[in-house]
Amino acid sequence: MSDVLVLSALEKRYNRGKPNEIVVLQNLSLRIPKGQVTALVAPSGAGKSTLLHIAGLLDTPDSGTVELEGTDLSGARDGVRTAARREKLGFVYQFHHLLPEFSATENIVLPQLANGVARKAAEARAADLLGRVGLTSRAAHRPSALSGGEQQRVAFCRALANGPSLLLADEPTGNLDPTTSDTVFDVLMELVRETGLSALIATHNLALAAKMDRVLRLDAGGLTEE
Repeated sequence: MSDVLVLSALEKRYNRGKPNEIVVLQNLSLRIPKGQVTALVAPSGAGKSTLLHIAGLLDTPDSGTVELEGTDLSGARDGVRTAARREKLGFVYQFHHLLPEFSATENIVLPQLANGVARKAAEARAADLLGRVGLTSRAAHRPSALSGGEQQRVAFCRALANGPSLLLADEPTGNLDPTTSDTVFDVLMELVRETGLSALIATHNLALAAKMDRVLRLDAGGLTEE
């Protein structure tokens, strides 16, 4: 089984070399094989968002390497990193970050247009994804007319719109009530399984983490398997 993401010997510190230096990641390594869904659990402030940002090519480590589908992108130019994010990565956050002036369909179409997909094909892809999460009847609604759970399902669809290899999610149900959280998470897992995605999902919810293939705990700058 090939690895979609390989992080090797990552180091990340803030206020480097100063008396108040904070070590966030220390000699951290991680492999995520194709099709594996990995839970990342951590206490607040342990650095899970930093780890996700580095894995998602939104931040750079002080040292170590980030490989995506066999390509080392650690020292790549900004344009190369941007293209890799657009084509190979999908992001979901605790807050949906949908564009308020656009409909559910348009929020899913726009990242595809930015990736060079023809509008008709992008709209068909959006319709298919919305159908999978039970939102066909809400396709023309703007975010303000959708419930929190519906908004997050649209955000999932947007993250998968360009057919990424890896989904990175930071507390994707953390802003929802427990019942809605469970329902929305099950929808996410169904989408991930259907598409054969790899995923790294940060969550405080241990019950949700237990539904994934592997659970890793981030603490003191390193990872341990639960």
